[in-house]
Amino acid sequence: MRGRLRALVPYVMAAPGVAWLVLFFLVPILTLAQTSLSRGTFFTGFHFAWDWRNYLDALTTFDQQFIRSFEYAGMATLIALAVGYPLAYAIAFRGGRYKTLLLALVVLPFFTTYLIRTLAWMTILADEGPVVKALKVLHLLPADGRLLATTIAVVGGLTYNFLPFMVLPIYVALEKIEPELVDAARDLYASSFRAFRRVVLPLSMPGVFAGSLLTFIPAAGDFINAQLLGTSRQTMIGNVIQSQFLVLLDYPTAAALSFLLMAAILLAVFVYARLLGTEQLTG
Repeated sequence: MRGRLRALVPYVMAAPGVAWLVLFFLVPILTLAQTSLSRGTFFTGFHFAWDWRNYLDALTTFDQQFIRSFEYAGMATLIALAVGYPLAYAIAFRGGRYKTLLLALVVLPFFTTYLIRTLAWMTILADEGPVVKALKVLHLLPADGRLLATTIAVVGGLTYNFLPFMVLPIYVALEKIEPELVDAARDLYASSFRAFRRVVLPLSMPGVFAGSLLTFIPAAGDFINAQLLGTSRQTMIGNVIQSQFLVLLDYPTAAALSFLLMAAILLAVFVYARLLGTEQLTG
């Protein structure tokens, strides 16, 4: 009897987590799937009808928003990687006793809500703001040029808001690298760049992979930055889903768009993992 009870302990401990996932993930997903195949209106009611046309109509009607979302998310991810990798490298290998302080500065924006941070960018990039005035003085922006309500503003907002998600995983991967490995490469007459390329970069690829996903996935479904920093020409698929759910009350189309977005992101992640190489992610 005691042995049987002991065997049940792992299942008992896992039960709350499983129940949570079933209640707050599996059930909503199944409900959303049912809604995506339904017909009707908000006022007359929706009924399940295996209506696959919702997916076809959603994809053909809002294909530009899908493409734009992945373009913006891809650009934000690349910029965050270009900025975040050197920053994480500097903190990990040059931070010294200031590592904790520097990491605190990286996560400090999270102490302010996402919405407030984006609203702050509206003030920073305003037509009469200091950034636009400085760029005009330096002749980097035309006299009638602007930053707010442009693609630059939306991508910049996405990059800023999700940059910590890129920095932290890369820092963790770099922090695990033993300095002796780099010293050994230099003892074997490798230059600093060659030691970085052959030792540090491959060992940090799991952090790059994780940071890229943590940046790209939420950026692709974001709607706050496009709504506050852009115009109708910068509308992303997240804005469309929000509008379909909360404004137009077209739940089947909104649900179909949500599933199409999830499927597209999963496909992109699979392709990215294959291109990057699974042996680099597990090494």
